[in-house]
Amino acid sequence: MKRWLSLLAVVFVMMVGMPASAFAASVAEPQTLRVYNWGEYVSDGSDGTLDVLAEFEERYPNIKLEYTTYASNEEMYAKLKSGSASYDVIIPSDYMVSRMIAEDMLLKLDFDNIPNFLDVMEDFKNPEYDPTNEYSVPYSWGTVCLIVNTDLVTEEVDSWNALWDINYDGNILIFNNSRDAFGIALKRLGFSQNSTDPEELELAKQSLIEQKGFLQSYVMDEIFDKMESGEAAIAPYYTGDGLIMQEENPALEVILPKEGTNLFVDAMVVPKGAKNKEGAETFINFMCETEIAYANVIDYLGYSTPIQSVYDQLDEEILNDGVSYPSEEYLATCDTFINLSDEDNKNLEEMWVDVMAAETGTEGGNPIFLILIFAVLFGLSIYRAVKKHRNREL
Repeated sequence: MKRWLSLLAVVFVMMVGMPASAFAASVAEPQTLRVYNWGEYVSDGSDGTLDVLAEFEERYPNIKLEYTTYASNEEMYAKLKSGSASYDVIIPSDYMVSRMIAEDMLLKLDFDNIPNFLDVMEDFKNPEYDPTNEYSVPYSWGTVCLIVNTDLVTEEVDSWNALWDINYDGNILIFNNSRDAFGIALKRLGFSQNSTDPEELELAKQSLIEQKGFLQSYVMDEIFDKMESGEAAIAPYYTGDGLIMQEENPALEVILPKEGTNLFVDAMVVPKGAKNKEGAETFINFMCETEIAYANVIDYLGYSTPIQSVYDQLDEEILNDGVSYPSEEYLATCDTFINLSDEDNKNLEEMWVDVMAAETGTEGGNPIFLILIFAVLFGLSIYRAVKKHRNREL
């Protein structure tokens, strides 16, 4: 007993003499991991799906997640560029990954901490946006589709032209970001979605201004409520999200336009300024696990998977639905966005400002010039009728 008391006394003396910082370090505090992702873009446990973030925290109790969302690549880029916030993991699209690599905004990954990268399909390794595959790991991929409410649209739709159909005045939605909106306008006109030709871009801009006259609104995540509730007839959006909306509203049809579309890959990267790079790589590896990737991308997101072991488990219904995994022939008609030069990005944003500022319509969505023309023609018809009547009296 005396020996135990003596030992306790020694331990007590050591603890009293220990610096406060050393004592605090002996009781490990949870690390913070800041994840910045698109809205509606991770399985959250709704509808019986796996809550991926909760599963991660349960698996790694020493890591506490701080999860926030953005609506577009450009919003995310602007926030990081401003230095107003720091994150450990972000999930931009292909062309934005390329841009951030070029601007030295990303850290190289330690793939020893991401062994599940070996399960990434070969088609998604060494991509054009990260040719040495040092900075990114693919999260999901997909296309941009047309979502059509068949309760409001009775004729067959197979073209981007549907977004310019005045028969659906006030019932059309369009992307609220420059790259996607201009990409659709360019593709509809028969041009590359990566065009930087001034004449082609001007034509695309004018078509977007024309379209503005009969739009209901510009949207990003708001599209879910609008299309699921039947508030709009036609909208473009990401195919995986379209399939999710279809589950909520069976009247919605998901269509790949005949002209071709945007083929994109979203990837996980670690931005410079990350405070927990090792934790970030742990998270990236976790998201590539077969069970987690299946629950996240297939069960919840409805997107297409770049993970081989997940793809191998897909049933024929998904593989043959015509939109989740398009044919090689159709994919050949698609464009993948590339990183534009600073000058071209600036020009595109200025043209988008022109579209947003254009005065083309009233609240009802009808172009002002059409109203004026109608008023003039109506006035002329009255004038002619009165004049003709007076001539008869004479």
